[in-house]
Parts: sequence; structure tokens; C-alpha cells
Amino acid sequence: MKAQRADTPKAVRRARSSVRAISGRPLVTYWIIGVTVALFVLDYIPGLNLTSLFWFNSGYLDPALGNFQPWRLLTDMLAHDGLWHVGLNMLAVWMIGRSLEPLLGHIRFLLLYVLSGLAGSVAVALLAPGTFVIGASGAVFGLLGALLVIGRHIGANITGILIIVGINLVIGFLPGFAISWQAHVGGLAAGALAGLIFARTRRADQRGLQYGLLAGLAAVLLALCAVPALIG
Repeated sequence: MKAQRADTPKAVRRARSSVRAISGRPLVTYWIIGVTVALFVLDYIPGLNLTSLFWFNSGYLDPALGNFQPWRLLTDMLAHDGLWHVGLNMLAVWMIGRSLEPLLGHIRFLLLYVLSGLAGSVAVALLAPGTFVIGASGAVFGLLGALLVIGRHIGANITGILIIVGINLVIGFLPGFAISWQAHVGGLAAGALAGLIFARTRRADQRGLQYGLLAGLAAVLLALCAVPALIG
């Protein structure tokens, strides 16, 4: 118990003292990791080539190109390029999810993950049209963004989280690293907004407002998908 408490970010420990944890088992976290890793293993079956079925490119959002596949905005989270890629992303999901999911609850945690991944893809479409991307990095940065905002809202020390986010953002801009900084920035921004929504609508009588705001965020992200087609 002491070792587990030492591994838990201070921001989350403070949040747990202020907000009742909804569930002690991060089931959605386990499912995200399990499904992602299983698909990564299946991709090694000759001829299956799941990566090409899941990756995202802004060209899939333009019906005029004859290959309209908008679901790829989300499926790219399920594919990864190599063992280190999937390993580091899923390690991050586990480290954050085992603390953040019990705090938010299963449904809200899943919504946060999906919205952040969607925002990462939208940012790539806006800032790097024509680029092929895969990976859950946008979703991971969204979890970090939400953790930052929630920790800040309750007055916790978030210095450590800021350092982690800063280092990872800088790496995305360094030459020689095939990392989509656009997905990182998009996921981080959406996660921070979702975290703000969660922090400001915690009361039971605000549940409808909370889901309405999250739906509005999703609607804005989907509306932004039209921009690359308009300027491309």
C-alpha cells in the first residue's frame, strides 16, 4: 500500500481526498490496454495488415477523393508502429488510468480518452494535412491535460506533471523523431478542456450539463474536420 501510494501523483492523491472515488478498479484502462495490445499482436499475422486499415490521413475526410472513411479519426488510436511505440503509450495509459479512472468513473474516463484521441487526429488534419499517423499519443496527452487541470483546480502540486508534459512536447519538435507533435497538442488541449468541464460540473445535479458540454466539445471537433477540405 505504501509503495502504491508513493507511485500515485500528488495531484490525484489530493483529488481523492476531496472527491469520492467512484470505482477502485480501472476496468476501462485495462480494456484499452488489452484491446490495443491484442490488435498490435494480430497485426503480425501475414496479410492482415491492420495498420493500413486503422491509420489516419486527412484525405479520408474528403468525400471528393472517393475514399471517405471518417471512422479513421478514432481507429488510428488502436494501431502502433513498433513495440516501443505501443509499449510506452500503454505504460502511460496504465500509470495515469489507474489513478484518474477511479476518480472520474468508467464512462467519463472513456469519454476523455476518446475525445482526446479524436482531437489529436483533428489537429493532424488541420496542421499537417496529408500526413499518415497512428498511435494513442493524442489520447495519452489528453489524460495528462485533464490531470493537470483537475490537479490545478483542487490546488495540488502539478509541477511534476508539467515537467513530463513539457519534455514530451519538446521531443515532438526535435529532428530525427518521427513523432506527431500536432496530435500531442490537439489531445492535450481537448483533455484540458474536458478536465475543466469535469472540475466545474462535479455536483450530481450538474450531470446533464457535464455531458452536454462534452457533447458540444465533440461537435466542435467534428465540425473542424471540414476545415482541411476547405483549405486543402
